[in-house]
Amino acid sequence: MSLPKKHLFDLPEGVIYLDGNSLGAMPKGAVERASQVITQEWGNDLIRAWNTADWMSLPTRVGDRIAPLIGAPEGSVATGDTLSIKVYQALAAALKMVPDRRVILSDSGNFPSDLYIAQGLIGTIDKGYELRTPAPEDVLDAITDEVAVVMITQVDYRSGRMHDMTAITQKAHSVGAVMIWDLAHSAGAVPVEIAATNAEFAVGCTYKYLNGGPGAPAFIYVRPDLTTSVQPALAGWMGHDAPFAMEPGYRPAMSIERMRVGTPPIIQLSILDQALSAWEGVSMSEIREASIKLSETFIREVEARCPQAVLASPRDPAQRGSQVSFAFPDGYAAMQALIDHGVIGDFRAPDIMRFGFTPLYLDEADVIRACEIMETIFAQELWRDPKYQTRSRVT
Repeated sequence: MSLPKKHLFDLPEGVIYLDGNSLGAMPKGAVERASQVITQEWGNDLIRAWNTADWMSLPTRVGDRIAPLIGAPEGSVATGDTLSIKVYQALAAALKMVPDRRVILSDSGNFPSDLYIAQGLIGTIDKGYELRTPAPEDVLDAITDEVAVVMITQVDYRSGRMHDMTAITQKAHSVGAVMIWDLAHSAGAVPVEIAATNAEFAVGCTYKYLNGGPGAPAFIYVRPDLTTSVQPALAGWMGHDAPFAMEPGYRPAMSIERMRVGTPPIIQLSILDQALSAWEGVSMSEIREASIKLSETFIREVEARCPQAVLASPRDPAQRGSQVSFAFPDGYAAMQALIDHGVIGDFRAPDIMRFGFTPLYLDEADVIRACEIMETIFAQELWRDPKYQTRSRVT
């Protein structure tokens, strides 16, 4: 099926949306689906909807819809909770698999929340664990036989730099370490074959390229051969083998459901379920091809029109996810001017202007128009206007 599929999204008039790498656009049908859940299922069926609308299985049903987008088999992905919770679950379980080692390896470019989770878990366990964060390009060399767990985000949130999943996973396994991949900027953006890598765990969020909406629940993948042996640190009742047996002791489910924790966010999960319908008939190779064309056009046009901006992403598209970043000393103000003129991207400290490319609802005409607007803002220095200088809480 040809791209884009703009007819499946509610995009505001006069806006070119280049921030799907942070929050995806709203799919058509989201409001109706949420209304159905609220007014019919909750409003009419009340608590009966756990059975009549099958709310109980929604986390795994949605997980099975995500699985093909990350190269995972059916029954290996569960949804619910936040990405931070899923990182905690994966990391705590991974450490139990290598009890005689004390090093967690990530990289200095990882999303801060992942590092905070690791630091917090280290403090909670209080058994001498150490978090090492070499530069991204030094990760392979830093994977030694001291390492218990390698926890890496495939696509760098600032620059879009992409790690080699196969090489890093193979190196981790060669020294006896467990592998966790964070696919927050990968799922729905680049082809991922998580099962083929043989990694033990993967986690990711669904409100970026999967368009699940703000606060949409995260997902966790567990390699199928580990599903019935992995030990969840957060042993919630929804991960119990028989939640309504109300047993005083924890007995984990003998499936991916053991990675569930608490009561799932039914309304958000239902919106995500609706959003995933946009992927029917779309292959990740098709998405990737379109993404590279859009991002290459953007880089060429910005460099020709706005020489003040310096490419901060890898120039080789094979080394880059579905986002492009440019560095500019007054990047925050320039981004606010862009947004004010109908081109929405975002900013990351200290000087990075980020632009995401989502082929489901972007085409080349959108990209060219965005570059024309950016050229006007830079040429006329519109970003110097005082109204663009005050920083909001969210950048």
